[in-house]
Amino acid sequence: MKAENEQRTGLLYGFGAYGMWGLVPLFWPLLKPSGAIEILAHRMVWSLAVVGIALLALRHWSWMGTLVRQPRKLALTALAASVISVNWGLYIWSVNNGQVVEASLGYFINPLVTIAIGVLVLGERLRRAQWVAVGIGFSAVLVLAIGYGRPPWISLTLAFSFATYGLIKKKLNMSGLESLTAETALLFPPALGYLLWLAAQGRSTFATEGLGHSALLAATGLVTAVPLVFFGAAAIRVPLSTLGLLQYMAPVFQFGLGVLYFHEAMPPERWAGFSLVWAALALLTWDALRTSRRSRARLAAAGTLAPASPSAAPTEPTTTREPA
Repeated sequence: MKAENEQRTGLLYGFGAYGMWGLVPLFWPLLKPSGAIEILAHRMVWSLAVVGIALLALRHWSWMGTLVRQPRKLALTALAASVISVNWGLYIWSVNNGQVVEASLGYFINPLVTIAIGVLVLGERLRRAQWVAVGIGFSAVLVLAIGYGRPPWISLTLAFSFATYGLIKKKLNMSGLESLTAETALLFPPALGYLLWLAAQGRSTFATEGLGHSALLAATGLVTAVPLVFFGAAAIRVPLSTLGLLQYMAPVFQFGLGVLYFHEAMPPERWAGFSLVWAALALLTWDALRTSRRSRARLAAAGTLAPASPSAAPTEPTTTREPA
């Protein structure tokens, strides 16, 4: 019963995290007339304030000394911070410049790009269905490039930057709160310096557009940190395969907002390209669920057969994480 309640709580946290990420296109336009880089700088500065308060409440500081004494890990953290700043900045710019649909495509194709990076960088082997899905995704990009009259560079940059960020995070192996704190701490000096430079030039909007605008800019810290906290709470309570399905909520919401709320154009060739992407994702999801079921079946069979062997020593039950 307790396990069921934990999983139900985890699902609620997961819906909350991906729901907030999906609805965030409604927030960035509220920050106009601030430009994308100014918004990004405020996001970095105020995110550090939010996570700093969280660390004070949890009294969780010991990991910082360990990180500082590991130059390679610190360098990877700096690289992760640089990559995610590109992702954040481009996404804000895309939403505030009427490119919500193309931005949502970036997060739709992100799983396909992640798989491709796994093959090219980590030497991972793909199952047949994964190869087919990647091929369909490549075809979708070609169709969309023809439809747009150019490569969908916003989508590709968002997808590759986020997939690269995920690869670096995998090597870092830090918790969500720790990594966000370290990354925002490294980004804080240049972000604050940029904001001070804007103010000195008389181009800052923080103190010139009213108290409400200042409050919204400060709220970028909460907009960044709260979904990550929810995601962390979900990740420890539900299987990774479930999180893998929930991740599609965000781009679905973003796509829906782009078409229905922002009324962005969707000509037939764009629908064709998106349909190919969705077909590839459906294939990936089916393959992941099938592989997960087979893994559980093998584990169950191994557990059933083990006691039948007279020489087998009794072992304690182990828990396994389902493949994403």
